[in-house]
Amino acid sequence: MPFHRPIPQSKRRGKAGDTVPRQQAEDENAGGVSLLGAWVQAEKMMQIALMLPSAAFIGWVIGYGLDRWLHQTWIGMIGIVVGILSGLVGAIRMAMVSMADPKPGGKNGNGAGSGNPS
Repeated sequence: MPFHRPIPQSKRRGKAGDTVPRQQAEDENAGGVSLLGAWVQAEKMMQIALMLPSAAFIGWVIGYGLDRWLHQTWIGMIGIVVGILSGLVGAIRMAMVSMADPKPGGKNGNGAGSGNPS
């Protein structure tokens, strides 16, 4: 078969030969958030928090470069505004995706599914 079929959640066991550690399997079965899941969620939140200032900085750098190249003084401010707007749009989109509940059937809402053709 060309598709990778992952092990369903109900068949995961925490044995020595499994890829899922025993503690993580017990945490998932108990309904709690595993340590790895908490780190992944924290990384997503940090990525959202860094989106706005980095986009504003990149907009300022591009505007400053255009200012120097075109001998103007106002393009840098436009670059900052465009950077802030693009950062806000990106941060809101990332926040909406990360806060959305996973859909049943393995689909995450962006068109990517579990890899099964049916």
